[in-house]
Amino acid sequence: MNQTTFLMHSSIVVLLGVALSGSAAETTPDAAALRAKAMSIIQPLPDKMPGAEKDLPAAITLGQKLYFDKRMSVNGKQSCNDCHLVDQNRAGVDNEPTSEGAHGKRGDRNSPTTLNAGFHFAQFWDGRAKDLVEQAKGPVLNPVEMAMPDEKEVVKRLEADANYPKLFKTAFPGEDKPINYHNFARAVAAFERTLITHDRFDDFLKGDDKALNAQELEGLSLFLSAGCTTCHVGPTIGGNMYQKIGILHPYANTNDLGRLKVTGEEWDQFRFKVPSLRNVALTHPYFHDGRVGDLNSAVKQMAYMQLGKELTDKDISSLTAFLNCLSDKTRKACK
Repeated sequence: MNQTTFLMHSSIVVLLGVALSGSAAETTPDAAALRAKAMSIIQPLPDKMPGAEKDLPAAITLGQKLYFDKRMSVNGKQSCNDCHLVDQNRAGVDNEPTSEGAHGKRGDRNSPTTLNAGFHFAQFWDGRAKDLVEQAKGPVLNPVEMAMPDEKEVVKRLEADANYPKLFKTAFPGEDKPINYHNFARAVAAFERTLITHDRFDDFLKGDDKALNAQELEGLSLFLSAGCTTCHVGPTIGGNMYQKIGILHPYANTNDLGRLKVTGEEWDQFRFKVPSLRNVALTHPYFHDGRVGDLNSAVKQMAYMQLGKELTDKDISSLTAFLNCLSDKTRKACK
């Protein structure tokens, strides 16, 4: 190879290198810039839920036992964990469209995850419970769910147990009658406040540039620019506001009127609590009625209904890749 040929060859190599590096810069988002943008809208999950500082270890232990106790249902067939599975590292749901209650009947709404639920600004899809304590009182007395006739029957069963009287006394010291329905709910809530998840996205937000791969970074970039963060914001990336499903294009199910049933206000028709996207890849099926079975379809429909956008297959793949990095590192779906 003569000197002229060598110089030409070297120039081509240099130019090719510049072209390739330029192409990479164009296609791979800058991690630091994305982190800064994301942190202005989304924050890492805190180490403790609101109210956890008041929870005694004995109350948490009691709440865990109650959460798994099938005797809290009328016929001994149903526990909190049957619809909101957290044992065996599962994701706080049963992965059913709607859940089967003690009598074999199903409700009309999808059972949301109990993971990170204590960070939400309200409980249930329609926000009818203000916090975890109020929420824990509902399913036990719901005729379709656990179907207990009244609070007195719940207390009666607790008092008849060989262990619960001592456990309640330790969990709620200084009370004359610690076994009561309110303390039942307080204990369950104390346990649920321990259900905080840990995912790779939080690692990224805390400074780990290698926590997300190139496709996940592309998905995050699209998530931040496409309009998703109009509703999905904060540490739980949702769970902190109500929104109408079908803002620009209606959702197929118009039977469930949403929050209208709670407030009686026409403005609340088809409005539901915006679900958290933490662990969303593990908590299928989707939407308040559980009618959408897979994450790709949910992303596609939400973009169309809420933002008026028809995403490409590449966009959907990038977004779902990002959403998968919101899954707890140790938890899994039921099926």
